[in-house]
Amino acid sequence: MRMILAVAAVLYSASAFAQTDKPPMVGDKPLVQVKPKGTKAGTKEAAAKPAAAPKGKPQSIAARLQACLDTDDGTKDRLNCYDAIIPPTPKPKPAKAKGYADCRFFKEEDERLACFNGFAESIPKLPKS
Repeated sequence: MRMILAVAAVLYSASAFAQTDKPPMVGDKPLVQVKPKGTKAGTKEAAAKPAAAPKGKPQSIAARLQACLDTDDGTKDRLNCYDAIIPPTPKPKPAKAKGYADCRFFKEEDERLACFNGFAESIPKLPKS
């Protein structure tokens, strides 16, 4: 019994001596904590995004388009919100849009906004989970 207590006392004292106030070192350099990748809060890209995605689960394009519907209708801000999701690539004579991705081909901002609005409003509301 004494032997077990002696071993326990030695182990506990060894762990107490192992703790230091200095950070762990690799060679002569301290270990560095790595920050997660992603957008920074102060950048232009973060400001252009319409809604923040829940952590760990990226939002679909449909959810981001629906988030743009919260902005006032018929404004440049709403068009900028849509353009941040799907950047415009205007064509001289675009065909009729068959999906929301085809709205980027319209050159006129009013046509592009109306196209995006039509598709964003027709998307069924996704359940909030």
